[in-house]
Amino acid sequence: MSKSEMIVIGAGVVGLSAALALQARGLPVTVLDREGPAAGASAGNAGAFAFTDILPLASPGIMRKAPRWLLDPCGPLSVPPSYALRIAPWMLRFWRACHPSRVAASTAAQTALMDLSRTELEPFLAATGTLPMLRKEGNLQVYESQAEFDASLPGWQARADHGIAFRHMTAEEMAQLQPGLAPRFTHGTFTPGWYSIADPRDYTVALADRFRANGGRITIAEATELTRDGVITSHGPLQGRVVLAAGAFSHRLARTLGVRIPLETERGYNTTLPGDAFDLRTQVTFGGHGFVVTRLSSGIRVGGAVELGGLTLPPNFRRSQAMLEKAASFLPGLRTTGGKQWMGFRPSLPDSLPAIGPLPGHGNVICAFGHGHLGLTQSAGTARIVADLATGARPPIDLAPFSPARFRG
Repeated sequence: MSKSEMIVIGAGVVGLSAALALQARGLPVTVLDREGPAAGASAGNAGAFAFTDILPLASPGIMRKAPRWLLDPCGPLSVPPSYALRIAPWMLRFWRACHPSRVAASTAAQTALMDLSRTELEPFLAATGTLPMLRKEGNLQVYESQAEFDASLPGWQARADHGIAFRHMTAEEMAQLQPGLAPRFTHGTFTPGWYSIADPRDYTVALADRFRANGGRITIAEATELTRDGVITSHGPLQGRVVLAAGAFSHRLARTLGVRIPLETERGYNTTLPGDAFDLRTQVTFGGHGFVVTRLSSGIRVGGAVELGGLTLPPNFRRSQAMLEKAASFLPGLRTTGGKQWMGFRPSLPDSLPAIGPLPGHGNVICAFGHGHLGLTQSAGTARIVADLATGARPPIDLAPFSPARFRG
């Protein structure tokens, strides 16, 4: 392998999108993954291109809800007791990121990346032959009371300030858009610009197929150590410039070059039911309970929530069951039999922004990880930035907010 070759570590949606963007610039690319395409969070996510989701998880609102949520081990946000001490430094950084001034800066940065990702998405899908998989069915956020709806309004104002279209709805209007909602939901907000993919696993596999068809190589091996001229793998060393897109495992590899990045793991849970389990016409978000219900080509997926539990604790599938039971009460016609449970790792940084840019002190490594819930959403935009950085072009947005060096000191 020549030193000019690119090695993309990670065959998830971000890594494969970056690999295809690099190919489009004429660079030779190898993708390295210990399991193969779509083996992690890229297979089990909700399938949304959530371009309107510009508000960071780290915010005053989440801090107000967190104490109540943390008391429920199956609730929207939980930390297993055995992991609480280990995650305390990350939680302190998260708390600091909730300061209003930092939230405003994070929102502006997130919006810039969202706008870029939206612009890049359809050309990328067309170039990779995956445009028929795109759906434009919107998202309905529902509320259980006037008070809950009123509490959401500052967030909607922030979206309006950034030019995001939405429409508030009464219960009667929601029933026309999405029949079958329980009467407990009194208010809603519909965002038409919330797109989705037919199935996230199928999409990621299709990207892998296109990458191979373009002459790319996907190597099944574990990256064990980054070096100044490449990466050491379980099959031996590889030389070349590196794109680090290994999701929740990325910080472990960064540490092999002496760089510590405070990446944590949001363990996401879901249950995918048969496609006829409910007549779902738009994605529905139950924000007060931290989960969504999505129609995919593979079925009806009920999932979400945040469990900050790292990479090694066993799954707690009671969380999947709890969400499914809630979904059955929120959508009374939902049939909950025949489902398949899943747990995956979302890579999250404490300020809710990904790490995109050179690894501090190591210009041969481009970071592209830490997207949290938004890996699929921001994949095309991230791919554009990675290709620009690799070819010496100027990225279309300011990368300072996403710098992997921002956590130093």
